[in-house]
Amino acid sequence: MEQRLKDKVALVTGGGRGIGAAIATRLSKEGAKVWIADIDQSLAESVAGTLEAARHAAVDITDDASVAALAAAIDQRHGRLDVLVNNAAILDMTSWKALTIESFAAVHDVNLFGAVRVTLAMVPLMRKAGGGRILNIASVNGLKGSRDSLSYSTAKGGIVNLTRCLASELSPDNITVNALAPGFISTRMSIHPDGTVEHESDWFNYIYVKHRKIPLARGGVPDDVAGPAFFFCSDDSRYVTGQILPVDGGMIATL
Repeated sequence: MEQRLKDKVALVTGGGRGIGAAIATRLSKEGAKVWIADIDQSLAESVAGTLEAARHAAVDITDDASVAALAAAIDQRHGRLDVLVNNAAILDMTSWKALTIESFAAVHDVNLFGAVRVTLAMVPLMRKAGGGRILNIASVNGLKGSRDSLSYSTAKGGIVNLTRCLASELSPDNITVNALAPGFISTRMSIHPDGTVEHESDWFNYIYVKHRKIPLARGGVPDDVAGPAFFFCSDDSRYVTGQILPVDGGMIATL
């Protein structure tokens, strides 16, 4: 591999599994020194152990002190940060009838405020680097309405507009800010509470595969997201900022 990110320092939140782990792996293969942050230290350590020049950290992105400690650790070791991937999130499928302010706030504290909190802490390190790339992981749910997804979808919608606003705010610092909006990706989030797997369900195969509501006629896997992520984290995207790219097999095109 050409290693287009050689000697760059990257941070991936929620990097212990799924999309985060796939992105961290791709950035590492491209030469980046990757910090894998996850609330589950064992998961972060497991992924870091498979990569070259990777480090792991247990981080709670809802806690200011935890995020500040991570920023201090990166600063002490590298004195800079070139790439930030705000990926950490939780899924919530609470229906409107069961919604409470407390449950709504809890989802936003991770999925939206967490990204803001991490960005605030890491931008000074990106300024030290003379600029950099921020990639936020939104969702197609942040681009459309959906039943039983009010908390999750509105938080991801917030990520969409956070991306656009930050692109304007941080452009004087030579920092680009973009987002990916994944569709149906096979991760832990695709496993329903009853243990069934979303992509293996009859309704998914009937609507999205047989009738090609997803034109590519399949659900995605984390590696499908890692390639577009690399583009936004590399200098290939140096003249791209404030953009939201669906990674959904074409699903948004059929709405």
